[in-house]
Amino acid sequence: MEETISLQELFKTLKKRAILILLTMLLAVTAAGVVSFLLMTPIYQASTQILVNQQKTEQNQFNTQDIQANLQLINTYNVIITSPAILSKVIENLDLDTTPAALSGKITVNSAQNSQVVNVSVQDPEPYMAVDIANTTAEVFQEEIQRLMNVDNVNILSPAVLSENPKPVKPDPYLNMAIAAVIGLMIGVGIAFLLEYLDTTVKTEQDVEELLDLPILGLISPITDSEMPRTKEALQHKRKKR
Repeated sequence: MEETISLQELFKTLKKRAILILLTMLLAVTAAGVVSFLLMTPIYQASTQILVNQQKTEQNQFNTQDIQANLQLINTYNVIITSPAILSKVIENLDLDTTPAALSGKITVNSAQNSQVVNVSVQDPEPYMAVDIANTTAEVFQEEIQRLMNVDNVNILSPAVLSENPKPVKPDPYLNMAIAAVIGLMIGVGIAFLLEYLDTTVKTEQDVEELLDLPILGLISPITDSEMPRTKEALQHKRKKR
């Protein structure tokens, strides 16, 4: 006989194991909260903007071809900013105990499409250090690009500033706890159905019918506690008559 599971049986299983599911979800949320608030190191971010200026022609007018050339140079600049040639001087200026490769992992360089503004973002456990690295990187790049590419079309548009109450960009404890709640719920539901599948005890007449593949001829009705005294009196009365 093929086993089929109705929607009603699914809800019955979830209701039966509701406490287990809730405990699993609560445990996952608690674990995520403890890890996010107490164990994970807060990371702060600071950003500075670099402007790639337009080159002027002899007639002091902006040429469309010059603008397009500057846009093409931005991809090259993005690579140069995180190169050892720039980061080595940043490390030297700030007296950092790190390597250019390690420092490069903290720096993100990007620019909007068709934009001459380059964003340099730095992430660090110390907010003031993130600001110093971002600003020093922009300053060193502005100086070194003149020597490396013989151009003077880079200006610092917006330096990084340390706010009074900096907030970490990661971890996000509440987002982590929300994700943990969903994962805990899924795990709890999975455990509930697994326990129900592994439970082979016979509980209902349907279980007997499915197990023996035979029709049920009769049932013994359960006797509640309130009916027990009357049942005993009836049995005693019958025995007296005999």
